[in-house]
Amino acid sequence: MHQSNFIVREPLLDPQQNVLGYELTWQQHNGAVVTETDLEALVSFVAEQVNDDEHGWLLRHKTLFLEAVPAMLSTDALFALPPEHTVLSILTSELADSGTMAAVQALRAGGVGVLLREADLSRLGKSLPSIASYIEVSFSGVEDVPAQARTYAKLKHSSVRMVGRPVATWADFDACAALGLDAFVGKLHLTPRPDAGNDNKGMNAAQSIILQLMQLVSQNADVAQLETLLKRDTSLSYKLLRFINSAGFGAGREVTSIKQALTLLGYAPLNRWLTLLLLTATTSAHSPVLMETAVVRGRLAELLGQSAMSKSDAENIFVAGMFSLLDRLLGVSMEEVLNTIPLSEDVVAALLTRGGKYGPYLALAEACELNSDLVALLASSLNLSPYDVNKAHLQALAWAQNIGA
Repeated sequence: MHQSNFIVREPLLDPQQNVLGYELTWQQHNGAVVTETDLEALVSFVAEQVNDDEHGWLLRHKTLFLEAVPAMLSTDALFALPPEHTVLSILTSELADSGTMAAVQALRAGGVGVLLREADLSRLGKSLPSIASYIEVSFSGVEDVPAQARTYAKLKHSSVRMVGRPVATWADFDACAALGLDAFVGKLHLTPRPDAGNDNKGMNAAQSIILQLMQLVSQNADVAQLETLLKRDTSLSYKLLRFINSAGFGAGREVTSIKQALTLLGYAPLNRWLTLLLLTATTSAHSPVLMETAVVRGRLAELLGQSAMSKSDAENIFVAGMFSLLDRLLGVSMEEVLNTIPLSEDVVAALLTRGGKYGPYLALAEACELNSDLVALLASSLNLSPYDVNKAHLQALAWAQNIGA
């Protein structure tokens, strides 16, 4: 499929800062209008990439939110997406057309989610649940909370879920959660939460042992040293054995010793596994969405670099992507993070300046989280087509869900 647009994503958070799903949009060049054909192409491509004939929905419990216009509400591509994980967002004004209203009600009857944008909340009737499963509410700031509480009161008692936009600060997030909103859209998860407190800053005990292991791996220490350190943490030893057996390294028999597990795994895969563990061992108050963003970013950067780089270079790009949010997860500066973790010069350059041979791949993966013109520019500089980038993007999203599981 020829593509000229790039997919950009934005997470929808629940009040506990978990990721409910993703809003996927086509990035239009030079402010071009999104056409019916563009939107149909997005739906078709997404269905092809993340709904597998053999394994089903690759995004597990995540829901995708996709923009819709009336002309595409009956497109065949919609039948290739699972209705319970699909939400089409449409302007409320479009429902004035009886044909559009009938198409929306048919989609709802078939289990497809519908999100209404720009609705007048004071004019919503009792038939709303037959038309919409979500409604977008415009959050107007913490000063206006009492008035908004009255407006949202009726919706709180219906089956229709409220999505707040824009939620630009953590204060807004807390206010929206208190008002009973169900989901939030905004880039606030990429900014440190000011009330996280000093208790969550720096490394915890589990992370300290993981870092010591990473240092030993970087020094090519012998297996006996790694084994001794791992045995100091029963939980880590258990996780390693569980991982090695679930990943099928054991050649048909269960691996029961740490030494055997380390020997079978090898140092590069061990370092990758430790990188994932370092992030998941965080106790940060806003870690769920940050962790998922870091995993997607790391995997996407790695996939983008695979065609032009060696396997070990691609592994390093993955580590750079994963660590690019470690400062926010730990509540310390990136310089402090780098003082405690042994990383190659190229990985450090990527993390500090998006420079070196890995930096551009990390920058491109990051740009896919933001609706900026940088996506096309960076992809072009790396000789990657929109199709290459979009396919890698959706593969990374699917991979992250399986890691989480």
